[in-house]
Formats: sequence, structure tokens, C-alpha cells
Amino acid sequence: MTASTVIVWFRNDLRLHDHLPLTQALSRFENVVPFYCFDIRNFKKNSVKLSQTGPFRAKFLIESVADLKKSLKNLGSDLVIRIGYSENEIIKIARQFNIANVYTYDTIPHDENKSESTLKFFLGKRKLKKFQDNTLISSDKLPFKISDLPAIFTEFKKDVEKFCDIPTPLPVPIRMPSIPVGLDCGRIPTLQELGLSEIMPDERIAFKFIGGESEALNRVQDYIWQSPSIKQYKYTHNQLLGENYSSKFSPWLANGCLSARYVYHEIKNHEVQNIQNDSTFWLIYKLLWRDFFYFTAMRYGKKLQRSGGIKGKTGPWRFDKELFNSWKNGKTGVPFIDANMSELNLTGFMSNRGRQNVASFLVKDLNVDWRLGAAYFESMLIDYNYGNNWGNWNYIAGVGNDPRENRYYNVLMQAQRYDPKGDYVRHWLPELRAIKDEKVHQVFRLTKHEQNLFDIHLGSSYPWAVTMPATWIQYY
Repeated sequence: MTASTVIVWFRNDLRLHDHLPLTQALSRFENVVPFYCFDIRNFKKNSVKLSQTGPFRAKFLIESVADLKKSLKNLGSDLVIRIGYSENEIIKIARQFNIANVYTYDTIPHDENKSESTLKFFLGKRKLKKFQDNTLISSDKLPFKISDLPAIFTEFKKDVEKFCDIPTPLPVPIRMPSIPVGLDCGRIPTLQELGLSEIMPDERIAFKFIGGESEALNRVQDYIWQSPSIKQYKYTHNQLLGENYSSKFSPWLANGCLSARYVYHEIKNHEVQNIQNDSTFWLIYKLLWRDFFYFTAMRYGKKLQRSGGIKGKTGPWRFDKELFNSWKNGKTGVPFIDANMSELNLTGFMSNRGRQNVASFLVKDLNVDWRLGAAYFESMLIDYNYGNNWGNWNYIAGVGNDPRENRYYNVLMQAQRYDPKGDYVRHWLPELRAIKDEKVHQVFRLTKHEQNLFDIHLGSSYPWAVTMPATWIQYY
């Protein structure tokens, strides 16, 4: 090999469409080596003693890498796969084949700075080229410096809508050069090889997530073009049950199987050909929120993970292992919380409405350190990404970008509003199925007679509520 060869290092960008590093590499070099590493840093234990990438996330990731490999092979190339430290594996290949250039997207998790600095030392600073272009709006096209990022989303949205255009997504390559002769492409690891247990899909899940660009593009076509779902998105996105109450694009966006720009332009094409309404606007609004949290993470880095968040604000949080375990295991005795946590624990997914409620409950009602909840979500959610997760937990804890002080979600009010008949609770908590209508949200108020009637016994078949805040009284 010579200087005409480049390694394209895939990370959270597991796709071929709208991929700037790959497009640039193909235009500038004769030979391109697509590379992905299952970096062992991402599977280390986090603060709640779980793998940073839990089994649901890892399964989705494995499927996504497998799909990328298949797509590359269809173009005449392949994906070189390794397990280890990314920088070490890249350096081995670079040495073996005398490769001096690496192209990649920039990423937010700052643990990866170590791998990048090592690569820069080995390759030379000009040889590791990072592209700031994996968002709806490129960071270098913002009408302000990252250091001047507005603190409030509405200000950010106003500025970028006024000054920023969304580029048309780049096409998928038609053909790619083959992998250098003698380069072992490796293989995709199993969950067990990553230190994780196999998982069985729960039969109650309404939508089966499968990783990969192919499934991502199919979902976009189905949600935007084949079903009427996008037309009602603004009015259904807070629902809790069903396949199409929300777009469910987030796992593919988080793993880079799907470009936000591709989604944006599909929505815009739909508006031209069908209808533009509050719902199409609202889905774009959510994409802008994703960008906002990404840029917030760029600006503040690991400050997002500190107790005081980006505001440096103190709070009454405590490390209460018993309360935290009750929360994460869905055993709080508060059905709306337990149902949401049950869905997360059995599927790796939870609705946005559910996330807001369980986070608020942990932080505001139990006064448990919000960082424990964020770390648990990090391990469990298939759509985890650094900016969204830590940014949203900062927001809920009152140490982030929220302009409103002391934001609080009253769990009983929320349950009655978004699950008025208790269908969601009964779906995920089968032990409560006999309880009729809204009574299911207040199991802790059942009399002995009612407990016998519904065959539910507090303290044995279902736990007593770990807390009953005074703010709930008006909803009794």
C-alpha cells in the first residue's frame, strides 16, 4: 500500500448514505479500507456496575455492523472488524499496509480523545481527518461559535432556522475498491464475547427494533410514506402503546444507521407531495433538539456528567442503593413508574413520555442522584447517545438547559392523562391486570377488600409505594 490508501473509521455512523468521510475518501484515494472496532472501553462497567453498553444496545449494534458489512460487500468492498482498543487496531493495520491516512466523523464521548491523540501521534496530526458533519446542521455552519451556543433551545432554534440551510444528503457509493489482499477482515463478536448475556425478545413489544441501515431506511419509508402516521405525530407522540405513535427513528439515528438530514429531506418531500402540518413540523423540531443536545455536549463535554451539571448547581441528591434498585427494577409500588421501567428492562426501549416521568420520579420524588439514572439509561437504552442522554438528565435534574426552574412531573397526573384507562400499566405489569380502569394507577390505596377482590396483595405480590408525595393528593 501507499499514500493512496485511507482507512475510513466507522464509529456512530454505521451507514453508507450521507457519509461525508466515506465520500471524501473515495474521491481522494485509490484504496479505501472500511474499519470498525468493538472498542472494549464501551463495554467497561459504569457507575451502576453495568456494562456501559448493555445487551440490548450491543445486540442492536451487532446487527448494525453486520448490515454495514453486507452492504459494503455488495459494493465490492468489505468491513474490517476488530475487538480491542480502536487506536491500537488501526495502528496495526496502518503499519502492516503502510497506510498513513484515517478519515472519520468526530464524536462526542470524550473517552475517545485518548484513542484519537494516540492516532495523531502515530500518524501525524494532518493524517487523522475528522469531519464535523454528522448532525442536521454542521457545527462549522452554525451562526455562532460552539462556545457561544445559546443556553435555551428556543433561542438556538430561532437562530439556526434563520441562518442555516440543511444540505441534501450525499448518495450511496455506486462501487468501491476491494480490500487489500492479505488483510484479514475479522469477524463480528457474539454478545458472550463482549461479556454480555443473550437476551430473549419479550412477546409484548409492539415494535421489533433491528439494527442496520437497511432496516432504518425501511422504517423511514413505512412511517413517512406508507402509513398515515406522520400526519398525526404531534398528537400521538406522547402515547405509550403501539407501533406508530412515534417515529421510533431514534435507535438508528443514535447508531448512525440513519442520517438526520435524510430524515429531514424525506419529511420535506412528503410536505411537498402530500401535506405540511403541525406534525411534520414537530418531527423536524425533535431533530433540532437532537442537534441542540449534541452541540451542548460539544461545548460542555464531561461537565454534563458532574453532579451540578452544566449549571454547577447543587441539589439534595443522595446515593440510596435501596431506592435506586427499587426504581431500576420496576419495584417502586407506583404502577406508572414500574410499567415504564419494566418495558425498558425487557426491551431496551421506553417512550419519551415515560423517560421524563421515571427520571423526574427518581430525582424529584426520591431525591436519588440523577447520575445513577443517567448511567442506567446509558447501559439499557438501544437509542442511547451521549448528548441526548446526559443533556436530558441535566434538564430533568434542573442543572441543564431548562429555562424553567424546578420542573416537576406529577406522576399520578401524568398517568391519568397519558394512560387514562390503565392499559399501558396492565400491559407491562400482568400482576395488576385484574384491577379496573384508573384504579390501577393507585394500587397503594386499595383496601384489604379490594386487594382480595383483585387478587393483589401489597407487600407480597406487589410492593408498597416507596413514597407518596404530598403533590399527589389532589389526584387521589
